[in-house]
Amino acid sequence: MPTPNLFKKAMAAGQAQIGLWSAFPSPYITELLAGSGYDWIMLDTEHSPNDVPQVLQQLQAVEAALQPRPTSAVVRPAWNDPVLIKRYLDIGAQTLLIPFVQNADEARAAVQAMRYAPKGIRGMGGSMRASNFGRDMQYVDDADKELCLLVQVETAQALDQIEAIAAVDGVDGIFIGPADLSASMGYPGQPRHPVVNAAIDDAITRIRAAGKAPGILMVDEARARECLALGAQFVAVSMDLILLRTAADAVAAKFKDSSGQVVQTAY
Repeated sequence: MPTPNLFKKAMAAGQAQIGLWSAFPSPYITELLAGSGYDWIMLDTEHSPNDVPQVLQQLQAVEAALQPRPTSAVVRPAWNDPVLIKRYLDIGAQTLLIPFVQNADEARAAVQAMRYAPKGIRGMGGSMRASNFGRDMQYVDDADKELCLLVQVETAQALDQIEAIAAVDGVDGIFIGPADLSASMGYPGQPRHPVVNAAIDDAITRIRAAGKAPGILMVDEARARECLALGAQFVAVSMDLILLRTAADAVAAKFKDSSGQVVQTAY
């Protein structure tokens, strides 16, 4: 039997889950982060120098982490590509976040890539890690029960299609991408613009009304809490690169001014 997908189970129960966005292609960092107490960690391959071999090691690191409670791994492939989807599922990823899904047809294509025939087009692998290298004879029959598909809507056009996307059987959650959404709405680099905020609020409400779990990446704490109050169920509240950059810049600023000169402190 496939390992129970705690992330999918929590979403089905309507529970809010707090996540961390990770772009470091390092299993060492992944293990550290997975022990921090987040409900889920997003392993990105779209906007990071990450690929299948590194993600395999990161999945192993999440499982190995010494953690106060289990952390679920969510993998974002670089594109809605059935070959990429197959490869990440075969190495043991259970939850995928598919970027730039614009309509119901593209959502159905992602579902098809997640499922074996006759329900879909996922290729059969006889000895892949997901089935304990072929030892789990029930994997093919039971995989669908534990696999979780999240699709990312990140343009104004995609937001118009929320109800149609949500109606696709096999879509478990819909993730809103604020950065690309703001650009598509004419406010590039302004994901907190009032017009964008209003569109996000409306999208969260509509996703919930359509019976699917809404998700978002929101590193502003006050705004993240607003999204949770509106009904967002899986919310990434920070990014590993931002955490490191912010801490590194703050320490440097204690000792160097803007011109690079050492700041002298009286003792």
